[in-house]
Amino acid sequence: MADDLVPLYRTMLLIRRFEERVAEMYTLGKIGGFCHLYNGQEAVATGAVSALRPDDYTLVYYRDHGHALARGADPKRVMAELFGKATGLCRGRGGSMHLFDLAHRFLGGYAIVGEHLPIAVGVGLAIKYRDGDQAALCFFGDGAVNGGLFHEALNLAALWGLPVVFVCENNAYGMGTPIAKATTLADRLHEKAEAYGMAHDVVDGMDVLAVRERVAEAVRRARTERAPTLLEAKTYRFVGHSMRDPAHGVYRTREELDAQRAHDPLKTFPKILKDKDSVTDEDLARLDREIRAIVDEAVKFAEESPVLPPEAIEEDVYA
Repeated sequence: MADDLVPLYRTMLLIRRFEERVAEMYTLGKIGGFCHLYNGQEAVATGAVSALRPDDYTLVYYRDHGHALARGADPKRVMAELFGKATGLCRGRGGSMHLFDLAHRFLGGYAIVGEHLPIAVGVGLAIKYRDGDQAALCFFGDGAVNGGLFHEALNLAALWGLPVVFVCENNAYGMGTPIAKATTLADRLHEKAEAYGMAHDVVDGMDVLAVRERVAEAVRRARTERAPTLLEAKTYRFVGHSMRDPAHGVYRTREELDAQRAHDPLKTFPKILKDKDSVTDEDLARLDREIRAIVDEAVKFAEESPVLPPEAIEEDVYA
């Protein structure tokens, strides 16, 4: 197998298989609260995170399982967190929307739309203050563009010259916006970046190699020029907004969903691997079995892990 490309496919496959099991566990009542899946958008997190160094920082919104896995979080601890277990990344208190892994400089998933954008600016300011050359990679959805935090964060990042890469995962359905209006939203996105004097670009979010290339350039700019970038990744999710709504929701048709599946990175990227004579069908089947075994182990670990006892919670609160 090709050393360079197969890890990208492996990460995307891990995210997809993990999310499929999360959906199953949620349906069985083993995961509570809100739960937002990432199926279809795997190429964005995988390609973007692959352009980072271990000492860079990542901040994400509430659809954060895939980003955490792409950043290197232990699947067992991620699943345990979703189960609300003491062995989870946040000892079972964060749940689906609040994953946090300091060891991998994964600075959290955030439930309030756009609330982490100013935090990313703060991380960028800290990097600049300490004269570091790290980058802060901040993912957000297209729904955040309508909030004041988006505009304030971009304005300050550009004004202060901060090493922040803002990646808008435009899946065209921010706050239920019909896909036909996605172009209008994207135009506004780039108009604002232009107004703030910020470098901006657009990339096919279903193409993991294109995402990696564009983010790598933005990260280079952050390190060497201390300049922020706004990157719009046009992507599409194959599941509902959360586990609370149907697969296609009430805002899109089954025909639209089926048409978009033709661009599924888990279908298109294996063809690239095979065209380059990197892998065979047998290689891909073996990798899928390996990934499924990892996810099975994660579920088993989560099921067998203890819940944090009440006294431990009190100890942490009053420590």
